[in-house]
Order: sequence, then C-alpha cells, then structure tokens
Amino acid sequence: MSHAARGSLVGLMLFVVLMVAGGRALWLWLDRPVERVSISGELSHVSAGYLREELAPLIQGRTWLSVDLGELRREARDVEWLAEVRVSREWPNALTFELVEQVPVARWNDDFLLNPEGQPFAFGPVSPPGDLADLAGPEGSGPEVLAYYHDLSTRLDTLGLTITQLRLEARGAWRLQLDDGAWVMLGRNDRDARLARLSAAWQRQLGAQASHIRYIDLRYPNGVAVAWHGETETGGSDEEQG
Repeated sequence: MSHAARGSLVGLMLFVVLMVAGGRALWLWLDRPVERVSISGELSHVSAGYLREELAPLIQGRTWLSVDLGELRREARDVEWLAEVRVSREWPNALTFELVEQVPVARWNDDFLLNPEGQPFAFGPVSPPGDLADLAGPEGSGPEVLAYYHDLSTRLDTLGLTITQLRLEARGAWRLQLDDGAWVMLGRNDRDARLARLSAAWQRQLGAQASHIRYIDLRYPNGVAVAWHGETETGGSDEEQG
C-alpha cells in the first residue's frame, strides 16, 4: 500500500471514530432524565392532578430518548379510568400523554364500573356518578348483563319504571329491582312471556300499590306471585326451576 493510500485510510478511520464518538456524545446529551409530563384529553371524571400522580411512577428513572414509548403506553393503560393512551416525546426533556377517559355507564359487582362495551374497570379513589344502575353477574358476563339491562330498560320505560339493580345469578336466573323498591324475580326461562305478565299485572293493579310491594315472583307457569311489606314470608317457586 502506498504512503498516500495508507494516509487516506488512517484519515477515514479517524473520521469514523470521531463520528461515533460525536454521535454517542450527542445521544448522551439528548438522553437526559424526563423532567416534565404534559397531559391532554377531555377529562370528565378524573383530574389531571390525579392522573399525573398515577403516571409519575411509570417514568421514574427513565430517560427521554431511551424510554420505550410502546411499553410506557401499555403500562399507562393499566391506570384506573384510562381507556386509551398515546405517548409522544416533546423537546427537550418532556413526555406528552394524550388520554382517553373511560365512560362509566353502570356499577358492576360493587367494586367496578362498566364502560359502554360492558368491560369492567376499577374506579379507585375517584367517586363514580351517583345515578348509575347497579349491575352484577359472573366473571365475564358484563357485556351480556349490560345488553339485557338496556333491553329491559326500554321495555319497562313504557310503564314509567326504572331499573336500579339487575342481577344475573351463577345458575343463569335474573332478578331486578324497580325504582329502588320492589324486586322482580324473573328467573331463567320464558322471560318475554313473564315480562308480558308483569306488564299486564302492573297496569291492571300492581302499579297503584307499588310502594307496598316487597317482591314480585314471575317464576310460575301462570300468573304472578306478590309479597307485600309487613306480610309473613311464604314459600315461592324454586329459583332453580327457572
């Protein structure tokens, strides 16, 4: 190799070393600790302060360039009340969280809320709206119970009734509470026919005596059984018979 060629090669190697060193220095200069978090999104139920407290531990010890935004997004979605999260970097040392809040449509099994898809989420220290229906059912039944709640609400609205509680039992039987008062034992089978009997009885007689009714049992082949407040408990149909 000639002296000139050898000199050119040495110069090229030195240039590469300087570029690598310079690039690493630039990376280290840019990859500083995250010092600021910005939160955006329409928030109706939770405050930005609450969310900032929940998100702060997720970025502790992470740096601006090295942080994996996809991983951070997945972790942030586990925060109570968050339905969707988008994360981006903001020059020079900040992260921006664009948040989509969960929409609560019902209470679920006492400790959770349901979103419009019937998926449960925890509400933590944030008080949920006070006018939500109280629904309950086995694990994984949220979509079914919520859909039936909407169906029943439409039917009973014609009678001027509101469902305040709806329960799906483990064996598949349904029961519901009307206007924070009387319970209706609907059971498992022939629910449409049973609701028709309830509607007829309510319009004929029961609606005028609603405040005196403890529960209405529709689980008989024909007719309606009514238990009244102050009345001695009597035997009813076996719920397992549906």
